Amino acid sequence: MSKKNSAGILLFNLKNDSPYVFLVHPGGPFWAKKDKESWSIPKGKFEDNENPLETAKREFTEETGFQIPNGEFIELEPLKQPSKKVIYAWALKGDVDADAIKSNSFEMEWPPKSGRKEEFPEIDRASWFNFNEARVKLHKGQVPFISQLEKLLGIKTVIDNSKDLNLRKDPQIT
Repeated sequence: MSKKNSAGILLFNLKNDSPYVFLVHPGGPFWAKKDKESWSIPKGKFEDNENPLETAKREFTEETGFQIPNGEFIELEPLKQPSKKVIYAWALKGDVDADAIKSNSFEMEWPPKSGRKEEFPEIDRASWFNFNEARVKLHKGQVPFISQLEKLLGIKTVIDNSKDLNLRKDPQIT
């Protein structure tokens, strides 16, 4: 049986020759007030008998409501997470309107031990971030995907390690 590995799509695009990546924020009460190191690439779990790229495509659509943009899927090096789970990812150049996401949902007992079930979106919001912003927003275990994408694109971002980056609203990606 699988170790609950995940597969996802790292959607990217260029705005005024600057690269941006599309990230999603998990829904539900646990993540509601978390921002730094809580965003992710759209991804989901797959079993040993499933094709990771097909899983990545399916999960992208389920989590965002968007069809996969046409383009070349660029396989990134899988990343082993602190939990021992491995995330497989593919970079894809494309564009979507982050404000128009329509995520699937999940149900959980809320508040805890109340016996009441509440429904929450799996993804509550999405946004485009430049590479420095993405490094602050992403779960630590996914940050190396940004470095891999930089290398593939032949660019080098000056890393801004300041804790309080002035994070902008989504740029208009073309």
